[in-house]
Amino acid sequence: MFIFGTDIPLHLDEFRLLRDFIYQHCGLFFADDAKYLLEKRLNKRLDELHLEHFRDYYYQLRYGQHREQEMAAALDLLTTNETYFFREDFQLRTFTEDVVPELVEYKKNRRTRHLRIWSAGCSSGEEPYTLAMLLLEHPLLAGWDIEIIGTDISQRVLKTAREGLYGQNSFRVISQARLQRYFTPAGQKWQLADEVKRLVRISHLNLFDQNRVALLGEMDAIFCRNVIIYFDLEAKKRVIRTLHDCLRPGGYLLLGHSESLMSISTDFTLKHFEHDMLYQKPAITTIPTEWQR
Repeated sequence: MFIFGTDIPLHLDEFRLLRDFIYQHCGLFFADDAKYLLEKRLNKRLDELHLEHFRDYYYQLRYGQHREQEMAAALDLLTTNETYFFREDFQLRTFTEDVVPELVEYKKNRRTRHLRIWSAGCSSGEEPYTLAMLLLEHPLLAGWDIEIIGTDISQRVLKTAREGLYGQNSFRVISQARLQRYFTPAGQKWQLADEVKRLVRISHLNLFDQNRVALLGEMDAIFCRNVIIYFDLEAKKRVIRTLHDCLRPGGYLLLGHSESLMSISTDFTLKHFEHDMLYQKPAITTIPTEWQR
């Protein structure tokens, strides 16, 4: 007789089946020493689905009637989402003080006042909402049409992002002035102001789903911080190619402080600023033809 609620062992062949299937789906890679992590975290789903073996769970993910919802539930358990408002201040300073003026000049030359930014791997929303606050405060962007898109593969964290309701852990470096301006107390949490939320569109997205990524359109800047560290080299290359294709020529890619494109891509130039170095997609240069000369 099988007793639910006890930990079910994950055998090596089952681990490899699950690991490889998840990798093919979204690029999230688990080395052999991560078998215990999958076993502990996914046992909850086996218990709730009344399954006796991990092989049964693999079939649920691959062939089950609700396989998409189940994959979302599995990824919610397997992904770590550690973030907070105004994270990596030195990079945000570079963005607001150096990149934004450059973007403004580029847009003015094309007679448009529309700025598009993508937070890829936005987790519970602190990053895109931080960007919204910074752009709301920027003197060069008064009256501009600002569009920030936050995406993540985890439905659980996206629920928090859409609610805009945050606990104290999200405010470890925020100034008191910004806390008072953009948030109102809501019990033990803080509710984000509508003026910030209006600039941000939150969507569920798998970075491996190139057709859906293409629907986002062209971006002026992409924040993809602390995302590719969970991928192996081939998955990193695939995701970076996707991000490159989404950036307009001259646009910027901002990675986490511990991330680099070394051995991943040569499609970007590394541009040095006072406080940080950022990756830029080279601008298109027109080479005059003999007729133009």
